[in-house]
Amino acid sequence: MTEQNVATDLAESTTDASLERTRRRSDEIEAQIAEDPSGFRVLTGDRPTGNLHIGHYFGSLQNRVRLQHAGVETWVLIADYQVITDRDGVGPVRDRVLSLVADYLAVGIDPDAGTIFTHSAVPALNQLMLPFLSLVTDSELRRNPTVKSELEATGDRPMSGLMLTYPVHQSADILFCKANLVPVGKDQLPHLEQARVIARRFDERYGRAGAGSEPVFPGPEALLSSAASVLGTDGQKMSKSRGNTIELGMDADTTAKVLKRAVTDSDRHITYDPENRPEVSNLVLLTALAGGRDPYEVATEIGDGGAATLKKATIEAVNEMLAPIRARRAELTADPAYLLQVLREGNERANAVAEATLAEVREAMQMVY
Repeated sequence: MTEQNVATDLAESTTDASLERTRRRSDEIEAQIAEDPSGFRVLTGDRPTGNLHIGHYFGSLQNRVRLQHAGVETWVLIADYQVITDRDGVGPVRDRVLSLVADYLAVGIDPDAGTIFTHSAVPALNQLMLPFLSLVTDSELRRNPTVKSELEATGDRPMSGLMLTYPVHQSADILFCKANLVPVGKDQLPHLEQARVIARRFDERYGRAGAGSEPVFPGPEALLSSAASVLGTDGQKMSKSRGNTIELGMDADTTAKVLKRAVTDSDRHITYDPENRPEVSNLVLLTALAGGRDPYEVATEIGDGGAATLKKATIEAVNEMLAPIRARRAELTADPAYLLQVLREGNERANAVAEATLAEVREAMQMVY
C-alpha cells in the first residue's frame, strides 16, 4: 500500500468518525428539543432560483415545520444575494421570492412564530462579511467542497469573488442571528464547520463585547437530516435545472403526466431495492413518504402489478398529500400583498437582530466612535 493510499484511508476513517460523532450529538439535540426547545434557534433557507418541489418538501420543509411545532425558534432565509454567486443575472427574482414565501406558508410554517427574511433587505448581516473575511484564508475557501466543485466546473470561466466567499456569506447567515442549530445533510457539514471556525476565531482575535461577557457568536451545531433522498423522475438527482421535479405548485393533472413518464425498469414484479433498482425504488419510496407508509409494505402490496400499478399508486398518494398544500398555496398567491407583508415583517425582525449583533461586533473590535 502506498503512502498516498494510507493517507486517503486515514482521511476517510477520520471523516467517518467525525460524522458518527456529529450523528450522536444530533440525536442528543433531538432529545433536548423534546424536553425543552427554548434553548435553540434554527437557521435554514433556500436560494430563490426556481419553484420548490417535493424533494425540498421531504428533504427540509417537513422538518422545518416539525421543529417549529416542537417550539424551536425558526429563522428562514431567502438567500436572494446568493443567486448571483454563479449566475450572470438575477432572473425573475421578485416572483421567485414571493413563490418561496407562498410555499413556506402553504406547507405550514407560521410567520408569527418564526422569521422569514431576505439577504438583500438586511444590510447589517452582509456587513459582517468584512470582519469575517479577515478570519479565513484563500486556501481554506478553495478547499470548501462547494467552492472546489464550482472551481472545477468553471473551465475557462473565472470564478466570481462572491462564489469564492460563499462559505463566509453562509457563516454570516448563521451567525448574525446567533443561530445555534442548523439542519443539514452530511454534505453541508463543511459549511457549518466554517461558521464554527469563524465564531471561534472572532472570539480569539477580537474578543467580546464587554468584560466577562459571553462570546459574541455561539458555535452552531448540526442537526443531521434523517430524511430519505428522493430522486428525480428520470432516476437522476432531483434538480430544478434538470426539469425532473414535481413542484409543490403543480396541479394534479400535470403531476400525473410527469409521474407517468417516470423511468422504471423491465421487471414487472415490484420490489424496494434502492441499490439495484433505483428508479422503481424511488417511486415506491415516494408513494410511501406521501402516504406515511413503509416502502417495503408498499412494494409488497403492488407485487406483480408492474410499473403501471406502481405509477397509479404514486400519483394518487402524491396528489392526495399535496392537495391541501396546493389549495392553501393558491389562496396565498392570489394575495401578493399579504406575502409582501409577511416578508416586510420578517425583514424588520431580522434587521433589528442584525443591527444589535453588528453593534456587539463593533464593540468587540473597538470600532465604536
